[in-house]
Amino acid sequence: MKIHEYQARELLRAYGAPVPEGITAASPEEVCTAAERYCAGGEKCVIKAQVHAGDRGKSGGVRLVETAEQAEEIARALLGSRLRTHQTGPEGVPVEKLLVTPAVRVRKEYYLSVTADAEAAGLRIVASGDGGTEIEETAREHPERIEQISVSLLTGFQAYQGRQAAQAFGFAPGSPQEKELQGLLRGLVRLYVEKDCTLVEINPLVLTEEGRLVCLDAKINFDDNALFRHPELTMLQDMGQEDPAECAAAAQGMSYVRMDGSVGCLVNGAGLAMATMDILQEFGAAPANFLDVGGSATAERVRAAFELLLGDPRMKAVFVNIFGGIMHCDVIARGITEAARQMELHVPLIVRLEGTNARQGREILAASGLETIPAVDMADGARKAAAAAGGTSV
Repeated sequence: MKIHEYQARELLRAYGAPVPEGITAASPEEVCTAAERYCAGGEKCVIKAQVHAGDRGKSGGVRLVETAEQAEEIARALLGSRLRTHQTGPEGVPVEKLLVTPAVRVRKEYYLSVTADAEAAGLRIVASGDGGTEIEETAREHPERIEQISVSLLTGFQAYQGRQAAQAFGFAPGSPQEKELQGLLRGLVRLYVEKDCTLVEINPLVLTEEGRLVCLDAKINFDDNALFRHPELTMLQDMGQEDPAECAAAAQGMSYVRMDGSVGCLVNGAGLAMATMDILQEFGAAPANFLDVGGSATAERVRAAFELLLGDPRMKAVFVNIFGGIMHCDVIARGITEAARQMELHVPLIVRLEGTNARQGREILAASGLETIPAVDMADGARKAAAAAGGTSV
């Protein structure tokens, strides 16, 4: 689960991180009032679109202003619009709130994050002296400039790890900046563990002209599977920033992720779903989604999944790839036929059923009158789906 920057700032502040003040506004008038406060005496302030996407600065979502009038004008242009970045796709995401914050005089920018270290079954601190909007380019072209520090979940954060990060930033041993960084990292690691995060990212972390560290921007993501432990976090979720199809799938107990291809995938089991996407690529097709209906799906859930897929205008073919275990193939077949009766089947439908009640499932489909393309195995189904979508010939 993602949250907005203004929400991440509040969490960071609760864990002792140095966060500048700011005011969240939902109307041009509120933005104007906030800017009057921060632009007094010739100072400047920053208007930041609150969306679940990075690269806002390059897309016009972060603006430096000198007057309240400027701020109100920018707010009128941003609020109600859809911000498009390389992370959102062409449809963009809605801008419903803006964060107004005083401008900070920056001497140097850094990158700092805490994430999972799968290899060591612990955490990883990532630190770089090249923070800001070009951090992704730094990671690609100069990986040696990025320090990665493992943190054990058993022993927790240690002072020597903070010294490693400080060295990556070029802070002198024993300097005030190193001491500030030690305290910041201790809080970030504690936040990550206590709130079941998957990412705590500060980009940029800045050194001000006064020599203080300040978290100028923040991104915090949480493990969806652990949200039952944190009802206070679920209240922070902004469904308006989420993909409507993903929300609809989640409401039905399905796992759905939109992708860029044209072959819809309806699969039971996450492992099989990933293998299905891989084999489609092998045959020259691109999956339009990851969709796992689960191991114990009902006909109603299968029907809902089908409606979800057929409602996507990018769809050129649908590949149903089911291996029946707990899930029975006849349940899948009934769900497909019920969905087809309720909505027009306008794309080729390739079906591979194996496992429990596979024969009964095939019989249900054969008797339904649906025009389906049967597949004898997974490769055969992927080949036929790719051909139907225009990827390769059968």
